[in-house]
Amino acid sequence: GYDGFETADIIVEAVFENLALKKQIFAAIDAVAKADCILASNTSTLSIDEIALAVSRPARVVGLHFFSPANVMRLVEIVRGRATGSDVIAGAMALAKRLGKVGVLVGNCFGFVGNRMMVPYMREAQFLVEEGATPEQVDAALTDFGMAMGIFAVDDMAGIDVAWRVRQEFRSSELPGVRKPLVADQLYAMNRLGQKTGKGWYRYGNGDDRKPIPDLEVHALIERTAREAGIPRRKISNEEIIERTIFAMINEGARILDEGYALRAGDIDTIYLNGYGFPNYRGGPMWYADTVGLRTIFTRIQQYREEHGKLWEPAALLERLIAEGRTLTSWDEQK
Repeated sequence: GYDGFETADIIVEAVFENLALKKQIFAAIDAVAKADCILASNTSTLSIDEIALAVSRPARVVGLHFFSPANVMRLVEIVRGRATGSDVIAGAMALAKRLGKVGVLVGNCFGFVGNRMMVPYMREAQFLVEEGATPEQVDAALTDFGMAMGIFAVDDMAGIDVAWRVRQEFRSSELPGVRKPLVADQLYAMNRLGQKTGKGWYRYGNGDDRKPIPDLEVHALIERTAREAGIPRRKISNEEIIERTIFAMINEGARILDEGYALRAGDIDTIYLNGYGFPNYRGGPMWYADTVGLRTIFTRIQQYREEHGKLWEPAALLERLIAEGRTLTSWDEQK
């Protein structure tokens, strides 16, 4: 029930990713919360503006995207909607600081900043296994690069059903004729939901043993799926794994900057260092892009565009910065 909610200064909703359910709960909270209460959602992908339509005071609605497990992870994405009041943003920032967390202000788009950049990262990882890699090869390449966990181990930890549910919410917005990963939905249908069921992309032992174990059943599923889809399989190098996952992430980050959903490249790096296990010594994905060289990354993105189609369309910001002889760091300095 909602007993005692009328005394709260801030209320954080944290149900699973279903817009209708979130709006139902916000309407109920709106009826009992005091006038100056901050109404926050822990959504990781859904529109704060849509959620705000359920209440009589949209200026009091903000996103507070805590990262799992919330008692451990330091990052909080503070998501401003069109109507979110500046005092609400300031209050959310103050709360993050009081909790000992790192609050980063982001705009309201699908997945905000962190999860929006995870979409192409995970997409390319799944394409790579369809084309010939294995989940454990991809994960080993990523951890060798410095990531705290491989992406398939992350998917198993978070729950394959969680990502499946998000895909259902946004299925209608998918572009027709664009390649989509084929295996994850099959894992969901098989009730291979990750650590919670003992099987996902990997197998897991009994009890508290969460060590991922390569699973030949998954290898066979991937190979069969690729064969039925007419996807030729080949040997995949670790270098290609890093380029296609990390460069895709960087390209999406440049789009986010250009569209104004992140204020600075440094904000994106802060998000990835504190919420996604990106290696500290590489400085975050956007800083890493400057160290590799924007022209080098842009050239490889163009090559992947020729090989894999319009999902690899280069971000316009990268092209502009290269033409001006600038870096993402200089973009921040100008801002």
